[in-house]
Amino acid sequence: MAETTNLMTIGRFSSLSRLSVRMLRHYDTHGVLVPADIDASSGYRRYSARQLVDAIDIRNLRDVGFGVSAIGALLAARGTPAWPHALRLQRESLVEEQRAAQGRVTLINRLLDSGDKPMSITISRTTIPAMTVVALRGTVPTYSDERLLWDRMLPMLEASALTPAQTCGVIEHDDQFTDRDVDLSIFFPVAPGTRVDSPLEVHEFPERDCLVARVEGSYDQITEAHDLISARIVAEGVSAGSDGTLAGKAFNRYLVTPSDADEDGLVTEVCVPVA
Repeated sequence: MAETTNLMTIGRFSSLSRLSVRMLRHYDTHGVLVPADIDASSGYRRYSARQLVDAIDIRNLRDVGFGVSAIGALLAARGTPAWPHALRLQRESLVEEQRAAQGRVTLINRLLDSGDKPMSITISRTTIPAMTVVALRGTVPTYSDERLLWDRMLPMLEASALTPAQTCGVIEHDDQFTDRDVDLSIFFPVAPGTRVDSPLEVHEFPERDCLVARVEGSYDQITEAHDLISARIVAEGVSAGSDGTLAGKAFNRYLVTPSDADEDGLVTEVCVPVA
């Protein structure tokens, strides 16, 4: 009897926990936060003070994006390694959502810019000289994960006693744009006749006629650079290279990289071979 006389009403519990009465009823229905007592005749829910600890955890988990079923499982996992593991995974998901949201804000700002071409991107038709490159091919989760290939390649170059050239780049193997599992080759120019061991490869590229978008600043502008190249292709009536060879693929050249400058100082050339 002493336990029930110290219980609080759902309204009082709502005020202390900062969870609405509607949500408290919702969590009761799903078995996540069941009242300490429910009056058999009136149906009134009453809660104990110690349930406030659960309520605070529930509110915090809800506010970082967990659904009701996940919240129930996580409450049971408090004090075990599963609790911090789930929180870290959710943090990674939220960071990715934040990055995607920032990309959408950038796009909206561009659409509001009256269609004027930003001064940070300039388009030209340029002959890219013939080059020999050492490359590493691999599949990464998304385009923004290209760094995973660089992390693999640089120790290989060091082991092969190759000194990376300042102008490096990446080739897109996929014939179509893809959001996931992107097939890329990152590369450094090297002297003709260079030999390497697998998985590194050496490629000889001929002189190529390209539409080149010079991007000054953030890599977030790469998609816009491709848009401007597409508009130039239409305006000039040229055809993008599609001969099926590696030399016909679109590629980027990184003239100033994050190791040399901050984001505002980056310089990238987006190159699309044309016929």
